[in-house]
Amino acid sequence: MTQTTSAEDPKALVRRLLAPIASDMKAVDDVIRSELASDVSRMHEISDYITSAGGKRMRPALLILICRALGYKGDLCCYLGATIELLHTATLMHDDVVDESAMRRGRPTANARWGNGAAVLVGDFLYTRSFQMMVRAGNLRVMEALSNAANRLAEGEVIQMVNAHDPSVDETRYFRVIERKTACLFEAGARMAAAIAECSPEAEEAVAEYALALGNAFQIADDILDYTGVAKDIGKNLGADLREGKMTLPLIYARASATPEEQALIDEAVRKGDGDFDKITSIVIRSGTLDRCKTRAEQELERGRKALSQIPPSIFNSSLLELLSFTVRRDR
Repeated sequence: MTQTTSAEDPKALVRRLLAPIASDMKAVDDVIRSELASDVSRMHEISDYITSAGGKRMRPALLILICRALGYKGDLCCYLGATIELLHTATLMHDDVVDESAMRRGRPTANARWGNGAAVLVGDFLYTRSFQMMVRAGNLRVMEALSNAANRLAEGEVIQMVNAHDPSVDETRYFRVIERKTACLFEAGARMAAAIAECSPEAEEAVAEYALALGNAFQIADDILDYTGVAKDIGKNLGADLREGKMTLPLIYARASATPEEQALIDEAVRKGDGDFDKITSIVIRSGTLDRCKTRAEQELERGRKALSQIPPSIFNSSLLELLSFTVRRDR
C-alpha cells in the first residue's frame, strides 16, 4: 500500500485514493444532478448552488469503497451514495441557519445569499428527496440505517444547542455530539454498503466500527483546523466555532491546562460568543493542546485500522486504510 505523505498535494492525494472508484463517483454526481430536477426555479437554483460547491463527497466515497471492499459488483451503491450526500447537504443547510453561518466551502451560505426561509425550505427539499430515493432503493436495512442516522443527527443538533455557550462542556459531552453530528452518518454509509453487499454480520460490524472511528477522527481534525487552517482553504471563517460558543476538543483541552486567568478569558469568550480570538488561539497552541488532539484522533484511527483488518485485502481496502491517515493530515 502506498503511504500517505504530508508533501503530497491534497487534491492529488484524494484523486489517488478515489481512483479505484472514479467512475462510480462520476455516477454519483450524475444521480445528484438528475434528482435535483424541480419545476420550481428557485428550488433548483439553490439546490444546484449548494451541491456544486465542491464538497469532499466523503460519505458517498466511503459507502462505495466499503461496498467494493465487501465484494459488491453492482451500481446501486452509486445511487445510495447520492442519497446519503443529499441528506448530508440538507443537514448542513439547516445547521448554517441555526448557527447563523455566513460562509461554507469558501462561498456564502444559502442562508446568507437567499435568506433563512429559503435555505430551510430547500434543505427540507433535499432532505425529503433523499428519503424518496431511499424508499426507491427498496432495501429495508438501507432504510433503517439512513433513517436512524437522520434521527441521531437531529439529536446531535439539539445536544449541541444545549451545550452552546457552556464552558464546562467536557470530552464526554463533546464526543456525545460529534458521534451524532458527524460519525453516525459515516456509520450509516457503512451499514448501507453492508446491506446491499449482503455480507456477514461480523463484516458489517467491522465496517461500521471503522466508519465511526473515521467520523470521530474527521471531526477532531476539523476542530483542529479551526485554529490552524487558512480561511479560504477550509471554507469557513477561522474561529467560527468559538464565536458560536462551541467547546470543541482543542478548547476543552486548552482550558483544562490553562492558568486561572486564561480560563477566565476562555470562559467569557464561550459564554458571549465573542472575545480575543488571537489570544485564545495563542493559548491553545502554546499549551500543546493541538498535539494532544492529534493523539486522540490517532486513537480513533487505530480503532479504525483494527476494525478494517477483518476485511479481506484489496485495492479498495487499501484506499479505506489510507483514508484514515488523510483524515487527520488534511489542511482543509
